[in-house]
Amino acid sequence: MKKCIRVQLQSIMLLSLGFACLIIIGSSHAIPKESEKRVLDNDLSHSEHYEDGHHNAKYDHEAFLGEDQAKTFDQLTPEESSRRLGIIYDKIDTNNDKQVDLAELKNWIQFTQRRYIQDDVERQWKTHNPSGNDTIEWEVYKGTVYGFLDDLDEKEKDKEDGMGFSYRKMLSRDRRRWAVADRDGDEKLTKEEFTDFLHPEESPYMRDIVVAETIEDIDKNGDGKVSIEEYIGDMYPNKEDDDEDEPDWVKSERDIFMNFRDKDKDGLMDTEEVKEWIIPTDFDHAEAEARHLIYEADADSDEKLTKEEVLEKYDLFVGSQATDFGDVLVRHDEF
Repeated sequence: MKKCIRVQLQSIMLLSLGFACLIIIGSSHAIPKESEKRVLDNDLSHSEHYEDGHHNAKYDHEAFLGEDQAKTFDQLTPEESSRRLGIIYDKIDTNNDKQVDLAELKNWIQFTQRRYIQDDVERQWKTHNPSGNDTIEWEVYKGTVYGFLDDLDEKEKDKEDGMGFSYRKMLSRDRRRWAVADRDGDEKLTKEEFTDFLHPEESPYMRDIVVAETIEDIDKNGDGKVSIEEYIGDMYPNKEDDDEDEPDWVKSERDIFMNFRDKDKDGLMDTEEVKEWIIPTDFDHAEAEARHLIYEADADSDEKLTKEEVLEKYDLFVGSQATDFGDVLVRHDEF
């Protein structure tokens, strides 16, 4: 039983840390698995928008509907997919003018992403706060998540997995993140603060701690910076030997590091350069996706989408996938 709990904790913690490892879109070359990528502000999908230069519609499905509920559409016929998409269209068309413009579509995409965060917070809030209090205390959270550590010997607490995480490190990391999220310093988190703690990538207030955690994950020599080899090693950890030919995407990433990531050309990424990498300031992913969907479906090129245009391209928007907004998709009374 204890072993099961420890494995479950490790999975939960690595999933939590993995929110800092989201995807890079718009690339035409093959790139690493989503678990090995670290760009924030791009949580529209864990799928690649382009794979080996080819468009991947799964990205659009998950961005449009939300990721966790994407599987719902796997069981739907094309007719049912179209019918439900029509109902979703009416929800997106907030001004009821029978057209969806860029702002409305962007707002919808942002909503589907927020819905996932809200549902996850609600689930975990209930788990760690069964009494329904206004706040959760650190010691209560620590006891629920890490209480089993009291039964481990010191060596087992410090034993690292293949990604360099130990239970002691995870506890320390959570404690530090908790302190940052705890804005009033009372050792308790409100639901808003708890949201920041669970999903720091979504909170501007928490961005510095995400940058710090990212550097810690990649920085193998402990100098507080990221070298090109650490950068590549994080994306391509399974290289077998020095004589192995690197894939083209690795060569491309080396060029990106030297020409774009390392802005002061000192061979290292410092805190600000890492921050610019994982929290890009000049790209709005929701707007980019909205523009892409309009471009693909806008038959009369008026930069707006009618219901007919959307339904004609239903496979672009939903295909056989759906998302976490998605619990609306399984509420049959709404359809």
